[in-house]
Amino acid sequence: MTDLRLSSRRVALAAYRRLGSLGFRIMGPDPRDVNPNPDVPPWTPLPETPARLCVVCRWQGAAFEQPGHVELTICPQCGSNGRDRFLFWCLRERVELSPALRVIECSPRMGRGYRDAMSSWFFYRTTDFDQRAHRGNLRLDLQSIDLPDACVDVLLCAHVLEHVPDTDRALDELRRILVPGGHLLLQVPVLQGHTAPPTEPEFHDDRTPVFWRFGPDLTDRLRERGFQADLLCTRAFADAVKADISVWPDWSPEFDVPGILAGARAEDLVVVADAVQASQFGLEPGYMYVTWDCVAPD
Repeated sequence: MTDLRLSSRRVALAAYRRLGSLGFRIMGPDPRDVNPNPDVPPWTPLPETPARLCVVCRWQGAAFEQPGHVELTICPQCGSNGRDRFLFWCLRERVELSPALRVIECSPRMGRGYRDAMSSWFFYRTTDFDQRAHRGNLRLDLQSIDLPDACVDVLLCAHVLEHVPDTDRALDELRRILVPGGHLLLQVPVLQGHTAPPTEPEFHDDRTPVFWRFGPDLTDRLRERGFQADLLCTRAFADAVKADISVWPDWSPEFDVPGILAGARAEDLVVVADAVQASQFGLEPGYMYVTWDCVAPD
């Protein structure tokens, strides 16, 4: 298994570089980003339709662009990719939404249209560490957040924690600024079974260094730092973990799917998208879609 993981890491680096060389914007905002309708907030029921549906902007159509990869399954209207939609769906499913919510999103990938819509629905602010790739309203270091205790209801943090050297310190700070009962919805690239630093220098396509490659064992780390943590997933992923069998005959080379399935525990998983929803929202294959719901205890 060690050799497989080392090989997977090398293949992952090559795959990401190859995607970048082909012009895919893996981490950056898509220039086609348009404003979701601010008059239709995310707590409004979704339309019943057999078509593909973007839960962010409510586009409906025959297919997302380049289906089959979390980073490349793009909504042709708002530019959201699969992980954007899954994070937004987890927000809908796990948080009691209202205009009074104080929401902070760390380095959001989506552009101005999305941010304007979020600001119309919530008291919404964005943050970035160096104001380079993802400029925000606030410049914050997650290892030392310059905000008071218990001042935020919801934190959205997608593909940021892997770029932070001191994971425990960042988690302590994120928990500190959450109100009791507040939610941290956390996404990181889960490419392997167990958390470890990269075996060689690794960067995402905005040249941000990667300090940690996380696995499903992040659940334990979150609980050790005081969160009540569930790992949100699709039905396909939960079923594969329970059966300990990969239902995907082929998988994208940057993902060590056998290692991920072996490292995940069925009792930690909460299904938030069934098979129909995963297909409709473009959340396939299931091993690419996990998000932690971390609740600050009362």
